[in-house]
Amino acid sequence: MPKYKHASYANETIRLDNGRIRVDVHKRLTGWGWAEIHAGDGAYIGVLDHLGEVMLRDQEMPMRLEATDVLRSSGDFGERLTFAVSSLVVQQKLKGTSFEQWIHYPFAEPVMEGEVTLTVPADEAALLLSFRLRSRSNLFARYVRGPWVKVGEGDFGTAKTDAIFPGVEWLQGDEWSSGTDWFKDPWAQRFAPHPNKVAIPLMAISRGGVFASLSWDPRQDATRWFNDRAHRPQPVFAAPNFIDRMNNQLMGVMVPDAQGEGAENRVYADPPLELHKDQEIRFDAAIRIGAGDSLDAVVDWVKRYGLPAPPTPRWPLERALERIATAYDTRYWHEGKGFGFAQHPGAEGPHEPGFAERYLRLFPDGAAAAGLREKLAWCRAQPGYVKPQLRFGAVSRIRDMSPERLAAYGEELLSYQREDGAFPFDPDGRHYMKDDFVVAREYLEPMGHAGDTALDICIVPAAELIALWEATGEAKYRDAATLTLEFCVPMKRPEGGDFWETPLRSPNLLAAGHAALAYTYAYRAFGEPRYREKAVYWLRALLPFTHLWHPDRLPMMYNTKPCFCSSDWYFANWVRDHVQWEALVTFAAASEMGFDWGALDPEIDWHRYQEGITIAALRWMVDHRDNAWQPHNLPWTLELYRQGALDDCYADTHNAVTGNYGGMVIPPDPIAINLLAVLERKKTAGVRCWT
Repeated sequence: MPKYKHASYANETIRLDNGRIRVDVHKRLTGWGWAEIHAGDGAYIGVLDHLGEVMLRDQEMPMRLEATDVLRSSGDFGERLTFAVSSLVVQQKLKGTSFEQWIHYPFAEPVMEGEVTLTVPADEAALLLSFRLRSRSNLFARYVRGPWVKVGEGDFGTAKTDAIFPGVEWLQGDEWSSGTDWFKDPWAQRFAPHPNKVAIPLMAISRGGVFASLSWDPRQDATRWFNDRAHRPQPVFAAPNFIDRMNNQLMGVMVPDAQGEGAENRVYADPPLELHKDQEIRFDAAIRIGAGDSLDAVVDWVKRYGLPAPPTPRWPLERALERIATAYDTRYWHEGKGFGFAQHPGAEGPHEPGFAERYLRLFPDGAAAAGLREKLAWCRAQPGYVKPQLRFGAVSRIRDMSPERLAAYGEELLSYQREDGAFPFDPDGRHYMKDDFVVAREYLEPMGHAGDTALDICIVPAAELIALWEATGEAKYRDAATLTLEFCVPMKRPEGGDFWETPLRSPNLLAAGHAALAYTYAYRAFGEPRYREKAVYWLRALLPFTHLWHPDRLPMMYNTKPCFCSSDWYFANWVRDHVQWEALVTFAAASEMGFDWGALDPEIDWHRYQEGITIAALRWMVDHRDNAWQPHNLPWTLELYRQGALDDCYADTHNAVTGNYGGMVIPPDPIAINLLAVLERKKTAGVRCWT
C-alpha cells in the first residue's frame, strides 16, 4: 500500500526500478497519478505529489493533471512512463451528487492538457521529469505547478540532516528554511525567491547519509505568449513544508516566476498569470538520490555538468592586468607618500601591493613595469615600509616577526585557546572591528554571544599556530594547532567568516575559504590524510555560494554570495547581493602560499573556478563612464567616482535582481594576484591572453 494518505488509491501501481532508484507510480480514483520514490535499497525518500496542477483565479479548488492510461517504453534512455494528462474537471465530479444542486463551475472541459514523462535511466539513481502542458482556453492562473516533491511525506516527515538551496539556504538539523535565525522579515522569507538569487538550479535535502535533490533548467522558457516576457521556472523550497502546512519538506517548481523582489514568495500569484489558448507550459527537471549530505548533492551536480566555462572577459587577461598595474603606477600613487586610494584620504603609505613583485617577474617589460619597479624601491627604503600581507589572519606576518615578537604573539594566542581546542568569540575584545555587533544587539538582539565559537573563529588561529610552529620549531604550537584542527573536524557548515557584521552561526563563504586554506596548510605541514579530506570538503563548500549559471542579459556567472544572511539584521541582504572579494582573497592566499587546489581535488576543475571568479571580478571594476556604481555608506565618494578617481577599483556588492553595483570600492590587488596565477598557468600551457 502507498505511504501517501492524501490521495485516493485506485489499487493500481506501475513500477520503475533500475536497482538504484525505485519509483512506484500510483493511480488515483480519478486517474494516474502520483509517485512514491525509494532509494535502491528500498529506503523511502518521498512523494511526487502529482503530474502537474493548476489553480485558477475563478475556481477555489486546484485541478490536478491526471491520465487515464500509461504507456511504458524502454531503450538506451532506460525505462520510461508516458502519460497523456488533462486537468480534472471538477464540475463533472459533482454531477449526480448533492452538490450539483447548489454549485456550478463554468469549466465543463479540461482547461489544460499535455504529456508528462517519467524516465529512469539505466545506470543512474535519477528520475527525469518532462512536463509539456498546454492551456486549452484563455485563463487566469494563480499557479501552474510542475514537479512538486514532498520529501519525507508519510514517513520521516520533517526530519533532516541538512538541506541546501544554493545561494539561498544552508540548513542543519531542525532549522527552518525562511527562518529568522539569520534574517528578519521580510528578507527572511525566501521560499519562492527571485530566480536570479539562486546560485545553482538545485535543491537538496539529506537524512541519514542519503540525499535527495531536485534540479531544473533555470533558463528554460517555462511559458510565454506572443511578445510578452518569458517566465522561467520558479523554484519553491520549504523545510519544513509550511507552504502546504504538512509534515514533510517541499522542493518544487512552478509558474509564474517572480519578476521583481516585490513579486517574490507568491505561491498564489496576484495578479494571476494570464494564459491563452494553446499556450505551452514546459518544465524539465530531475530528482536524484545519492549517498552523503546536501553538499554531496551539490558536488554531484557539478561533477555531472562540469563547472561552466568562464565567460568572455571584459578585457583580455593580460590587458586587464596591465590596466590594474597602470592604475597603481598612476592614480593610486602619491608622490612622497606611497600608494593610497581616494576613498580613504590620509591612508597613503609605503605599502607594497601584493601583486607587484610577481608582476615584475613575469612581465619585466610590461607597460607599468618601469614605474612600479621604481616605486617599489622607494617603498622598501622607507622606515614605515609594509610588506604585502595575506588576508588570512597573521599567517604571513608571523614569518617576519622577531623572536621576541613571535614568543609574545604565540603566548597571547595560546591564552585564548580553550582546553578542547576551541577559540571563543570576543565581540567586545579581540574580535571587535566595527560597532555593528554593538548596534545590532542594542536595537534588536545579539548576532552572537561572547564565548560562542564557530569554524572561522577557530580555524584562523589554527593556521596561525601552524605558522608559529614553522617559524619556531616549538612543539607546543604544533600540538595546539592539532587540537584546534581536531575540534573543527566534525563541523559541516562554514560559519563565522563575517563575524564583524553578520550572525555568527550563519552559513559563510569566507569561513569555507579559510578552512580550505587552513586544512591544506595543515596537510602540507603534518602530512595527515584526514586534513586533506577536510581541505577538499571545505573547498567544495564554496560551491553553494557560487553562481554557476546566469540569466539572459544579466551576466552573473561566477559571482559569489558571501553568506546566506543579513548584516545587522536589516542593513544588507546577502541572499540578494553578491560580494566577490572573499572568493578572490581566498584564491589569492592559496596562490601566494603555493597551494595547487586543482591537484588537491582533481575531481573539480579548481583552476577553471579561479579563472571564473577572476573574470567575473573584471565586470566589477569601476569605470566612471559606465555610470553603473553607487556608494552605500560613504555617499561623499560619489563625486570621486564621477571624477574617475576610483576607476579600476572594484565594487563591494552586486545586486542579483537589478544588476547594479554598489557599496564601497576595493583596491584591485587581489584581482591582479589571481590574474597572475591564471596567466602563469596559461603561459606554461602556451595560451596567448592578450587578444
